[in-house]
Amino acid sequence: MRDFVFHNPTKIIFGLGREAEIGSELAKAGVHKLLFVYGKLSIKQSGLYDRVIDSLKRANIEFIPFGGVSSNPILSHVRQGIALAKAERVDALLAVGGGSVIDESKTIAVGVLSNDDIWQYFIGKKVTAALPVYTILTLAATGSEMNGNAVVTNESTQQKFSIGSSFVYPRVSILNPALTCSVPPDYTAYAAVDAIAHVIEAYFTSESRPGLQNRLVESIIHTVIDTTENILNDPDNVEARGEFMWAATLALNGLTTSGVGQYGFPNHMLEHALSAIYNIPHGAGLAIIIPAWMRWYLKTNSNQFDHFAKIIFSESTGTAGINALEQWLSSIGAPIRLANAGIPVTDIPLIVDNAFSIASLWGVDAVYTRQTISAILHLAV
Repeated sequence: MRDFVFHNPTKIIFGLGREAEIGSELAKAGVHKLLFVYGKLSIKQSGLYDRVIDSLKRANIEFIPFGGVSSNPILSHVRQGIALAKAERVDALLAVGGGSVIDESKTIAVGVLSNDDIWQYFIGKKVTAALPVYTILTLAATGSEMNGNAVVTNESTQQKFSIGSSFVYPRVSILNPALTCSVPPDYTAYAAVDAIAHVIEAYFTSESRPGLQNRLVESIIHTVIDTTENILNDPDNVEARGEFMWAATLALNGLTTSGVGQYGFPNHMLEHALSAIYNIPHGAGLAIIIPAWMRWYLKTNSNQFDHFAKIIFSESTGTAGINALEQWLSSIGAPIRLANAGIPVTDIPLIVDNAFSIASLWGVDAVYTRQTISAILHLAV
């Protein structure tokens, strides 16, 4: 194993009905006024909005509602949130929703304490401070509830970029699996793809593969596959949703990448171009990219691909394992070709330019040249 430091400051409160504890958690932390960030109508229709407000009122915490976060959070809405939070002088943010709501809340938390435009932090400026962020998760997928990452789309430039900082780790995240029972089948599938994508990036690209880390990743993948199938067959299976929720959280909280040395995130780099241009769900874009990237990368790490095929799908070769994964993605309703998402092959040059700009920002453009990106995308045709 390579040297590493693992420090995850997020407190997880897991269990049925535990969103009722958010008020007391905020009060213990000395929060007096917060920006309450959420998506569209679902949390009001489910009654969650009222339950959260009741908890806040019982704790004498003032709140400013800020709804309307989209499934791919956009920069213009982030800027609105920053302006509102500054005007209202809030001292924390509460994100109630999925990864998009949490990512936007983290970004607002950075912007409130800065005099610079928030997009500067997505193109190189270092985050040095942020307001505290608290979360109540309603869609398990991104792991944003327990990490220091956030992704936002600049809709005017069609750039989907990210920030990463220890300052934006949520202080407390509440995970009630029952809150995810209303997630529809398509987004359940996309969430599964996202969780798997988070663990396979380092699994295939890292410079070291300790056996323990392999087993952690493989356990998460097995859990995601099994629970996804159970959830699709029985949407109200809270036990399956609970395991899925915790697996998705563990997939990107730093645990599986400890000790593996350097690694890349090429699938996310390529997918960000798709969802930036076409506004498709992130997991849907990943389902298109992953098998194509795997086929391109196979010879670079064939032993690991053979191992993956054997452990996950009981197949004997890496190619058979990739085929099995692709078939599983299709079986749960995820798109596996550009055409499945309505993306014409003639758009590949546009996607290449967008993805290459991300590769350049991430410093991997020597490997992921325009020609390489084009070759991978053509494997998704």
